[in-house]
Amino acid sequence: MSPFTRSRPQPDSAESGTEPDGDATGPDPVRDADVPRGAAAGGEGSGAAGEPDPDGGRPGWFGWRRRHPRAAHRVSLAVTVLAGLLVLVALLLPNRIERLEFTSFLRIPAEGVLLAGLLLALPPRPRRITAVVTGMLLGLLTVLKFLDMGFHQVLARPFDLVLDWILLDDATDFLRESFGRTGQVLAVTAVVVLFVALVVLTTLAVVRLTNLMVRHRHTAGRTVLVLGTAWMTCMTLGLQIGTVPIATKGNADFVGNRVEQVRAGLRDARVFREQAAVDAFAKTPPDRLLTGLRGKDVLFTFIESYGRVAIDDPAMAAQTDAVLRESTAGLKSAGFASRSGWLRSPVTGAGSWLAHSTFLSGLWIKNQQRYRSLTTSDRMTLTKYFGKTGAWRTVGIVPGVRRAWPEGKFFGLDHIYDSEHLGYHGPYFSWTPVPDQFSMEAFQRLEHGKKDREPIMAEIILASSHNPWSPVAHMIDWEDLGDGSVFHRIKKEGTDPKEVWKDPEKVRAEYRKAIEYSIRSLTEWMQRYGDEDTVLVFLGDHQPVPTVLAGDTGRDVPISIVAKDSKVLDRVADWGWTDGLKPAADAPRWGMDKFRDRFMTAYGPQP
Repeated sequence: MSPFTRSRPQPDSAESGTEPDGDATGPDPVRDADVPRGAAAGGEGSGAAGEPDPDGGRPGWFGWRRRHPRAAHRVSLAVTVLAGLLVLVALLLPNRIERLEFTSFLRIPAEGVLLAGLLLALPPRPRRITAVVTGMLLGLLTVLKFLDMGFHQVLARPFDLVLDWILLDDATDFLRESFGRTGQVLAVTAVVVLFVALVVLTTLAVVRLTNLMVRHRHTAGRTVLVLGTAWMTCMTLGLQIGTVPIATKGNADFVGNRVEQVRAGLRDARVFREQAAVDAFAKTPPDRLLTGLRGKDVLFTFIESYGRVAIDDPAMAAQTDAVLRESTAGLKSAGFASRSGWLRSPVTGAGSWLAHSTFLSGLWIKNQQRYRSLTTSDRMTLTKYFGKTGAWRTVGIVPGVRRAWPEGKFFGLDHIYDSEHLGYHGPYFSWTPVPDQFSMEAFQRLEHGKKDREPIMAEIILASSHNPWSPVAHMIDWEDLGDGSVFHRIKKEGTDPKEVWKDPEKVRAEYRKAIEYSIRSLTEWMQRYGDEDTVLVFLGDHQPVPTVLAGDTGRDVPISIVAKDSKVLDRVADWGWTDGLKPAADAPRWGMDKFRDRFMTAYGPQP
């Protein structure tokens, strides 16, 4: 026996649990790293680097392990510990950022205990396959949890495995418009690399831990038994660390919820088709539609992210209230009256198109599946009904649209002005292609200000209050708008979104300023260009992202009707809405899908 080797008796396979496929007899980086096995055949320098040693092992890591056995042992031990931590974190990681706390990782995951027991019980080949598949699935599950974190932060809901993939493309567009092409490429590349690395590393980690358990089968078996007993005890007694249960089956619940989500989506498609088939005005003759608004210009205007939080939140209420009071007084001095209430949006944080289509179609469009079903159907929208009468020219002012928008035809608009057709030659304000004041002036120049025209029904979508609210334009003299070049200077005076988003309070402050700018752009336009035959309906499409909501889970948005002709507001006197542009806290609150039919009933033939 060489003096450089240790005597090591061969274990009895029946007693030790070793198996003929080499799981227990192959090289053991933890057991063998501190022994220069190549020296056993003839002492120092007896074998060429990279060749198998006489005992059948390999020098490993290009011979580094043989030359530095103690360091190799420490590295191997560290890698094993990191693999264990990675698997533990993947098993215990919550899918919401607010649930990320240290105690979340002190729990016992039922899935981990069961998986360890299964891997120990399986024969060698099935065990290897199971370890690889499990590692990949655990990595993908972790990726899904990260997606959920992002969706909860923006949309206050989890990622939909069936319907939400299209939103990832929208997210990359948002990055490009907010942080430039370079920022978009870097962010997307980093995310893809991170997710791929996560799947690969979790797979390698599970395989490594599986091999370790097999080499130490008795210890691993006892550990699994102890953990299983501890899990059942903690679950039965309801033991917790603070508010966090020690025993958890969170991953099983997480997967079960996703399966149910898919099933619910399939059921929802059938339910929606039945709902869409019902339309109270489908058989109403055109000459009996919207008779109470004949001869009026009717503007349905959406203010992006204008939610109840802007009015109710103590940090914003005083400033927003001042703007609403000032705007109400300005309208009144110009001869206009207003009424306001609340609508409940189907979405929060983002998904404006779902809110717009809910408002116009009278159907609850809560997901992309419903939106696609709606826009490929013959459902009549509020805008289509205006067009059906033949009494209005229908137009859309949609500055947020920067590419083909085939859905525009579904809404029955005679002409659509997107960001490329408003005559704007100024800069983007982060995501926002055209400032609201310029959009309203463009509407005046292109449609409303023309002489000898027919009445107009316009759908106007104001985008300045779109996330990330930095930089924000501010009001200037309407005569100075020109072609929008003046906004280059205004943008330079604004804030930097990268700095603003480091502080939630700064985000909330910029959000409030953006909402104020949108309200002023709209109400000042009304005072400047509105007349006896102008009727303005404006509303928020949804609440802002959770960073601004600061825990508010409501989905209410304000809605107002403004008109100079008293007969217009008399038609909705029984709605119980509040005088002015600020709805009272207890003002009526309807689902956004209820507005279409109530509006058409109020302005249809009176009994």
